[in-house]
Amino acid sequence: MAGEREHIREIEQVLSGRRSARDDVVVKSWLRCVDTHRLDPARPTEAYIVPDTQLREHREQSERLIAIARSGLETLFKQVAGQNYVLLLADAKGVTVDFLGDPLFMDQLRTAGLYLGSEWSESRTGTCGVGSCIVTGEAMTIHQTDHFDTTHTPLSCTAAPIFDTRGELAAVLDISLLRSPQPKVSQNLALHLVTASARRIELANLMAQMHSEWVLRFSRSPEFLDVDPEAAIALDASGRILGTTRGGALLLAQAGGIDWRRSPSPIGQPISRYLEISVDDLPSLTRGRPTEERLVFGRSGSALFAHAIEPQLPTARRAPVEIVPKPIGELSGGDPAMATMQMRAAKLARTTIPVLIHGETGSGKEYLARAIHDSSQRSGPFVAINCAAIPEHLIESELFGHIAGAFTGATAKGRKGLIESADGGTLFLDEIGDMPYAMQSRLLRVIAERELIPVGGVVPRQVDIKIISASHHDLRKLVAEGRFREDLFYRLNAASLALPALRERTDFEWLLDRLVDQRARLAVQPVKLSPAARLALIRHSWPGNIRELANAIDLAVTLCEDGIIEPADLPDFALPYLTPASPARLAAPRALSPEEERAALLDALVAAGWNISEAARRLGVDRTTVHRRMKRLRLDAPN
Repeated sequence: MAGEREHIREIEQVLSGRRSARDDVVVKSWLRCVDTHRLDPARPTEAYIVPDTQLREHREQSERLIAIARSGLETLFKQVAGQNYVLLLADAKGVTVDFLGDPLFMDQLRTAGLYLGSEWSESRTGTCGVGSCIVTGEAMTIHQTDHFDTTHTPLSCTAAPIFDTRGELAAVLDISLLRSPQPKVSQNLALHLVTASARRIELANLMAQMHSEWVLRFSRSPEFLDVDPEAAIALDASGRILGTTRGGALLLAQAGGIDWRRSPSPIGQPISRYLEISVDDLPSLTRGRPTEERLVFGRSGSALFAHAIEPQLPTARRAPVEIVPKPIGELSGGDPAMATMQMRAAKLARTTIPVLIHGETGSGKEYLARAIHDSSQRSGPFVAINCAAIPEHLIESELFGHIAGAFTGATAKGRKGLIESADGGTLFLDEIGDMPYAMQSRLLRVIAERELIPVGGVVPRQVDIKIISASHHDLRKLVAEGRFREDLFYRLNAASLALPALRERTDFEWLLDRLVDQRARLAVQPVKLSPAARLALIRHSWPGNIRELANAIDLAVTLCEDGIIEPADLPDFALPYLTPASPARLAAPRALSPEEERAALLDALVAAGWNISEAARRLGVDRTTVHRRMKRLRLDAPN
């Protein structure tokens, strides 16, 4: 009770005009609570859960965004697993339309309002993470007694806004604790994580809605351009802006030398108003060029790295997401290129049309082939053959089998070949580009006639197989060089699927967490990634793709101590992320005093030549975090 009286007294002092040590955003919210919302701090109000019928209406109105955001919520929830955080996705009216929390604490969460259907509008609840974020449109932490209503002062709520493609606030992503350490600074990592997740949800939403238009994604660093871009915009065929992420709108204003607070919306404006490019320049910014060369310049003279994504086929002909079978659907965490490929693979799975899979070594071609087989409802087995691994003098008998006495060393009863072993199922021909030229004509007969003749035999045997082939080679180039039969190429390439390289996928962290979870189940103890190890993995270029990532995680799980994977547990590419003071293992960080935090930030800024982006990279945070710390610690850049 004494704490409640003290809290009410502090609010009254703020209302009387007395200066407060609280963040400015909190003080302004307290004033709104009284002046605008007519709330009384002396009359606490319990959390409000809307009726089921009303919740259903809110969820239906947010159905598209909930589906897009779900993968991001699950990824974020895994990142904070074991720390008792609760995730809320609230709509623009403050009603929670999606929710992730520990089932063991459901009763406590519902009582506290950290639950599906809870309303966190500022007009009802007072100062809170969701409600104040809706009013200001800014990410923030409302920590314990920052809350206006004494009912909510045990909570710590960190929220970030999610804007739609036209710049309107669509939702708020909130990560909350029933109880937390006293210092507000303890939630800085939560603020960083929720802001990054909101940004990725906005990117996914833009990609989903604007897939039939040009999309331009941006990053200030080439390393993150294809993995985790900062912002994106969509353009029509004439180069006019159709939609942006919040970061995209801010970035355009900066590139154009415009004050974003006073500038009109970029929607409908030509891209040339902000950047020194036109729509004709977009093809030169696609993945065909190295990321370091995809540089664009703003009218203000600033430079950005850009990645242009070509318009995709209209969605009107696409099947709904729900028809994608589970084995195929589990191959990605929402990457747009993967989603398009998965939809196509789902349609091809129940046909006998031959499928050719393209992709770099280690990108998961056999996993895709097996998922297609598992989704095909074929009763026979999945038989995988690596055409590059079978010696040339054995490949004919291995594939086609042989009759008794067909050649010296042949078995007395003959032997069924791998192709016939796949009867009723799926034959996967990996590295088909390495198949000997002489053997290609025999394979062509199998595909065309659905029959084979064993070595030494004359009577054809019927086979019912679905053929999937794969290669990291450019088969068209091999055809042009006379190393691959043109007629076989067109038989195998009746339908093609392209797997993006791991460095090009936007769901890298989903895949990373999935692999860690899988390996952790086999380990003797729970395993988690430290922030430094996660950053090292995100920044690596992954020339070996998913296979290289899986090997790195296997090594880290084996080497890590106390269940925490540090950069020292990773392969050699993580060496730059080891601190000089602790080359073998990063010690658990202790809380810094304000003086120590200011000194550390100053050292990073000076080392980076007061380049905010470079300092942010050195500290492993985003630029907004550096700016916020500079303001809080009263650090000004030299003129």
